[in-house]
Amino acid sequence: MRIVAVSNDLVRLSFLGALLRDAGIGCVLLDGHVSAVEGSIGAIPRRLAVAKADEARALRVLAEAGEA
Repeated sequence: MRIVAVSNDLVRLSFLGALLRDAGIGCVLLDGHVSAVEGSIGAIPRRLAVAKADEARALRVLAEAGEA
C-alpha cells in the first residue's frame, strides 16, 4: 500500500476517495478508527492509501483535480 493523502478533513478525504474510485482505483482509509477513539481531536490524521501498482495513476488523478 502507498499513502497518497494525509488529512484530518473527512470531507476532503471522502472527495479524494471518490475521485480515485471514479477513476477505477481502489483505495482504503487508514487510521479512521484510531482517530475516532482518540476523540477526533485531530492528533492522528487519517491516511488514504492505494495499491503500490496504482500509486502513479492515483497521484496523477489527484494532481489533475488540483488535489496533489
